[in-house]
Amino acid sequence: WQTGLMDCCSDCSVCCCGTFCFPCLACQVAGDMNECCLCGTSVAMRTLYRTRYNIPGSLCSDYCITLWCTVCSVCQIKRDINRRRELGIF
Repeated sequence: WQTGLMDCCSDCSVCCCGTFCFPCLACQVAGDMNECCLCGTSVAMRTLYRTRYNIPGSLCSDYCITLWCTVCSVCQIKRDINRRRELGIF
């Protein structure tokens, strides 16, 4: 991952969007990944992203992070997407 799970200060706008309008952020992530808007918060989305960019981890860790830190999980994916876009690799 380009940022940590709770690295909110690296992109406060994403963190604020996740805190105050979580469904909007989830739809943005799903849209960025060309998936259904309802999939933005799923374990499958996190696993797909991690697999696509060869990010180390496991299905079990994806499940636990998505279950217990849903907002932080989606924020982390969105921050990573933004960073990869800046680098031209998304």
